[in-house]
Amino acid sequence: MVAPETLARPPATARALLPSLAVVMFAVVANYAALLSVLLPNQVEAIDPDNKVTNLAIVTSVSFAFTILAQPLVGALSDRTHSRLGRRAPWLLAGAVVAAGFLLGLGGLGSVAWICVFWVVIQFALNGTDVAVAATVADRVPPARRGRASALLAGGGMAGAAAGTAFAGPLAADHRPVAYTGLGLAVVAAAAAFVLVNRRALRDDAPAKAPTGGTTRDLLRGFWLRPREHADFLRVFGSRLLFVLGYQLVLTYQLYILTDYVGLTRDDANRLIGLLTVLGFATTVVGIVVGGWWSDRTGRRTVFLVAAAGILGLALAAPLVSATTTAVAVFAAVQGVAGGLYLACGNALAIDVLPDREAAAGKDLGLFNVAVNVPQTIAPPVAALVINVFDGYRALFVVALVSVAASAVLVTRVGQTMHQGGEAT
Repeated sequence: MVAPETLARPPATARALLPSLAVVMFAVVANYAALLSVLLPNQVEAIDPDNKVTNLAIVTSVSFAFTILAQPLVGALSDRTHSRLGRRAPWLLAGAVVAAGFLLGLGGLGSVAWICVFWVVIQFALNGTDVAVAATVADRVPPARRGRASALLAGGGMAGAAAGTAFAGPLAADHRPVAYTGLGLAVVAAAAAFVLVNRRALRDDAPAKAPTGGTTRDLLRGFWLRPREHADFLRVFGSRLLFVLGYQLVLTYQLYILTDYVGLTRDDANRLIGLLTVLGFATTVVGIVVGGWWSDRTGRRTVFLVAAAGILGLALAAPLVSATTTAVAVFAAVQGVAGGLYLACGNALAIDVLPDREAAAGKDLGLFNVAVNVPQTIAPPVAALVINVFDGYRALFVVALVSVAASAVLVTRVGQTMHQGGEAT
């Protein structure tokens, strides 16, 4: 594994590593944001307008359920991979290529069932690319720089969310295949560029005790975590799950909130989503920069995660009390700050408390990222249930607030203090 001293002043061949990883995250998150916020809701509504809420819940929940173990599995396999491009890059590139191939066919589908199938494969592949990026950071970035490294990647991801949504919005109604094709080409180009730019730096860097081969039973046994020994990791996991759930409950039905709750036409809502995403991106950058830099300087992460939860709670309160475009704009702006803080500090804290960062960072980060996939799986049916039972969207904001508050309570129990330039304890 690359030594921390090398990472502090990276060699010429490695200087582009983090910026090029940020470009990969830009492309990956652009796909997620464009599909989940704009393209899939429009495609599902075009098939059956009367049942759009239920059908969107089916598409998103089924796909997330099937891909929930994608990151742990790909992460564990990458821990065992030895190649001229190292452990992570082959999986990063393969995921991008597979996702792009299925994106090319998604736009022409007219069946909810087939959309589910294609979105399952796309999500699985993008998850593989995602965990390869995260594991590369864990492999190569020392503790004192993880906040800033996470901030750079989070910034790339949020820029991708803004760009992907803005790109897809005008194409969502009548030109979806064009949008899907552009997104697929973007993720392949980003992954290929990462490999080409860093090919000398991506030599096999597996540590001496990295797992190699083994039986399927050995692979599966590695996923078990002991609650007492890995309590901090599990608390960070639970906090992230609740935070993402609170956010995802609203994000999943953003288009329908604008049309059915605020009262906009579908075309106006599609255009507004792009503008709101750009607004949220601008404020997210503030949260990312402040959180990543400041948490590295202070050596603390949890205080920023509590602040992120409090700020997201304020954001959710705006549309709860006022069903207007102004309130939705306030939500977009304020939640951006919260998301930026959480992305930068949450990812850094996760790396700080990994059970076995040297030998099994891919597997452990894959497990940690299940805290994102689980909320994505359960948020659509939970949101649909809340909307249908309470006949409206206000209750959805209340449930989201409760989830975010629970996230803040849980992270305060993480008994972690970072020593200057050292590891979490």
